[in-house]
Amino acid sequence: MKRHTAVSIQGEKFLINGKLTYAGRNWDGYPIEGLLMNTRMVQATYDDLNPETRHNWVYSDTGVWDADRNTSEFLAQMPVYSDHGVLAFTVNLQGGSPYGYSALDTQIWHNSGVTPEGDLRPEYMARMERVIERADELGMVVILGIYYFGQERHLNDEAAIKRGVVNTVDWVLEKGYTNVIIEVDNESNIIYRQPILRPERVHELIELAKSRSGKDGQRLLVGTSFGGGFIPVSNVVTASDFLLIHGNGVEDPKRIVEMVQQVRQVDGYHPMPILFNEDDHFNFDQPMNNFVAAVSQYASWGFFDYRMKDEGFDDGYQSVPVNWGLSSERKRGFFKLAKGITGY
Repeated sequence: MKRHTAVSIQGEKFLINGKLTYAGRNWDGYPIEGLLMNTRMVQATYDDLNPETRHNWVYSDTGVWDADRNTSEFLAQMPVYSDHGVLAFTVNLQGGSPYGYSALDTQIWHNSGVTPEGDLRPEYMARMERVIERADELGMVVILGIYYFGQERHLNDEAAIKRGVVNTVDWVLEKGYTNVIIEVDNESNIIYRQPILRPERVHELIELAKSRSGKDGQRLLVGTSFGGGFIPVSNVVTASDFLLIHGNGVEDPKRIVEMVQQVRQVDGYHPMPILFNEDDHFNFDQPMNNFVAAVSQYASWGFFDYRMKDEGFDDGYQSVPVNWGLSSERKRGFFKLAKGITGY
């Protein structure tokens, strides 16, 4: 099947279909061309295989949880995101905390597109296929994460972890998707049971993913992310095609500036894109915020939004069930600024 969207990298810049993103665009004196504005939408294919916790995610209008409805409602909003210059989003085969943040021992739900043996669940991948193909039609890039701390415990051992990486990458290649880049695991420095998912060894999985190729020799672009404020380590920087960092916990935009500068000083760094693909700081109406700070250092930025205390269904993109629309002031603030920065 002919695909419509192909992502590639030249130095620090992203290209879609051989053309720099936001071609020729400058904003407030900052170059935007080649960046990749994004949102954290990790629950787009969410489900819960634990019957004891499934009731926590029911829709108020039906009283039941419906994974296919969740994905369909996400698909319906994707054109709105791209119309605002948000050309990428992060999804994950193990999602993220449906509460936004959760202690490890509270994560008793079971959301995993990967079985204990490392195989892929067909019903889960069917939803992911819908998401990736719609993104392809819209000219959008999918940052496809594989593992999430708290859910990787559902895999048996290191061999299963490796098998899950191979199966995911091969699935993407066999489908012929050219708009997908891989995030091996979310925040590799956060409480993973399996050592191969931690910073000291996760480069092994990056190299494993890079070693897989399609019929035409195509391979995927691969990296992994780190927790808020954490600077990627040398072995990961050396192995990666792009670098994913997070702004969670970074209250001062000046620290965002410092983070990007420090990343470029890590041993093994060579010109490659730097993306924030998770940051829960806002202040989008202010002249300086984490989004603007990242852009000022030629780093892409990604919006992480969750339902906070006393907020309702319209708030948050990570809290389940999700209203995928521009349904809150916080969401509208982000997309308004993204549209202004990108010139869409």
